[in-house]
Amino acid sequence: MNRFRGLFSLLLCLLATIPAHAQTAPAQEMTHVTLGPSSVPLYGPWKFRVGDSPIDPATNAPLWAQPGFDDSKWETVDLTPQGVLDPLGGFSDYVKGWTARGHAGYEGYAWYRMRVQVTAQPNEKLALAGPSYVDDAYQLFSDGALVGSFGKFSGHQPIFYFTRPMMFDLPAVSAQSPSSVRVLAFRLWMAPDTMVTQADTGGLHTAPLLGDARAVSAGYQLHWLEPIRNHVADVVEGLLYLLLAIVAFSLTRFDRSDPVYVWMGSIFVLLVINNTLIVVAAWSQVLSANTDVVVQDGFITPFLLGAWVMVWWVWFRLQRPAWVPGAVAVLTLAFMVSTIIGEDLLYPYISIAVADVFHTISLAVRLALLIVLILIVAWGIRRQGAEGWLVLPAVVLLIVSLFTVELLLLHIRANWFPFGIRVTLAQTANLLLTAVLFVLLLRRLLLSVREQRLLALDVKQAQEVQRVILPEAITALPGLTIENEYRPAREVGGDFYQIIPHPADGSLLIVAGDVAGKGLQAGMLVALLVGAIRMAAEVNPEPLFVIRALNRRLLGRGEAHATCLAMRVAADGAVTLANAGHLPPYVNGQPIDLEGALPLGVIEDAEFSVARFQLQENDRLVVASDGIVEAMNEQGQLFGFARVQELLQTRLSAAELATHAQTFGQQDDISVIAVTRTASLVPA
Repeated sequence: MNRFRGLFSLLLCLLATIPAHAQTAPAQEMTHVTLGPSSVPLYGPWKFRVGDSPIDPATNAPLWAQPGFDDSKWETVDLTPQGVLDPLGGFSDYVKGWTARGHAGYEGYAWYRMRVQVTAQPNEKLALAGPSYVDDAYQLFSDGALVGSFGKFSGHQPIFYFTRPMMFDLPAVSAQSPSSVRVLAFRLWMAPDTMVTQADTGGLHTAPLLGDARAVSAGYQLHWLEPIRNHVADVVEGLLYLLLAIVAFSLTRFDRSDPVYVWMGSIFVLLVINNTLIVVAAWSQVLSANTDVVVQDGFITPFLLGAWVMVWWVWFRLQRPAWVPGAVAVLTLAFMVSTIIGEDLLYPYISIAVADVFHTISLAVRLALLIVLILIVAWGIRRQGAEGWLVLPAVVLLIVSLFTVELLLLHIRANWFPFGIRVTLAQTANLLLTAVLFVLLLRRLLLSVREQRLLALDVKQAQEVQRVILPEAITALPGLTIENEYRPAREVGGDFYQIIPHPADGSLLIVAGDVAGKGLQAGMLVALLVGAIRMAAEVNPEPLFVIRALNRRLLGRGEAHATCLAMRVAADGAVTLANAGHLPPYVNGQPIDLEGALPLGVIEDAEFSVARFQLQENDRLVVASDGIVEAMNEQGQLFGFARVQELLQTRLSAAELATHAQTFGQQDDISVIAVTRTASLVPA
């Protein structure tokens, strides 16, 4: 009884605790998740066959696309990823193509077929995301009807593009038959030159996605990350090339005499175009893959290789052997033609057998250009010594960049995928190359600036020398007033003149001339002639003697020529004049009649014209260089002889005549000497 009472008490205690626990532990809240429409990768089994389908006469459509066609004897292909990473594109779901599945060397058409039982909600919209990696073009059929295509199949052979994601809408699920069997068929085509890129090309390399249109659309957008990350490095590289092209062309403003900046800028522009074509072809269907390959491999790549060879020829300032530029041009053209034919870019117009021969020629031409490049670098290093060795890293990186395909044959890795972004061996070499070139160009510019400063100092000193050797602007002698004006077209001019009085007999020797050329070289020749004039005048002040002495001084100096006029004015106004191709002087605005004569420095025993005339009181004699008559305005009109005569009639000063010509449009050095005979001594 006591035992029963104890059990009864325990039962009452347990019953008393039940409501208490119900109050302290309320029911937990729950989130309901409903899994909606999805997409499924179609790994297989796929039925596969090489070749192309005959046309079904009943439907006028490919027989192999029809649902009732018996494909039981076709090969079976599974597209399930095997953990193989695509060495070119980096696709994680990559599978090998038909050339690695028993059809090595086959190119052309092939078919994939699959029967799929689709169970979905009635009237649900279905879609299929095409394979994100395929060689090279395809048509998609659903139950025998053409759904869409990647590439154009209208010509004698399909036009294909670089692989990219595609999405196709399929017929919706029927309300009467929510679970039905569909036959999907892919008609594939691979170009002959595609087999060159890899050993496992051909057909589908990733599985298509089938499912609800919304889910497939999400997967389609996700697959676009593959081509984006594969070529984002090309975009960055192209922007870097554009920046370097701007820098290279900008450097020409600092040193226009060095053509290497123009060559470098042109190469970087070509690289910008090349990268732009790569990105446009990969991210759109504006350029077909064949067109892009023809432009890049057939034109840009040969031009780049030839231009790089010429860059180092110009860089080292080589001039011998003289046959190198012509040989580079011929090899570049041969490389272009042999590549276009040898890479099957003209298939089927040129057979593959002929293309193989030209492919071998293309390799030989590339090797020849490489040999010329190495020879140029060797000649440059031998010529410049330690300075030439500085370019060796850039040349090595250039060779790696241009000959990546050949390096692949040595089993050197050509692609990396840091953070999922593809970086190629060529891109890495180009990046390092641009950095090295930037340093080399900057160093070359600094050296060029230093040379220009030294040259500017030389020019300044030449200006000082020329200023010292030219007479004062106004000189007065007994019975004569002499004015002279000099306006060089550059810092250092090529006109020269000397006014030398003879203290013994009161005569005056005036020598004026114009050397061929301008600049510092002409200024040095002027200094030589002025010294020769002074020496000859001390020996014999007769004009013909002076002219002949100057002619002997210029003989044997290459292209050193000059026109010259020597004139001696006696105390009584008698003038003796000897001319060597110079413009005749003017007396009171009228030119002196002179016979033509050769310039100085042409032949040893040249005949020079001689004339004699008399200056009367107040007569004005003017000697002017051809820089006045050859002055030209913006409309292309010359200052001319008629305008000179018209101005001289007004008895302008030498400075005023020079100013008129200079304002009109100076093209050459301007020098004017005006001699006026007076009755008595005019103070200086």
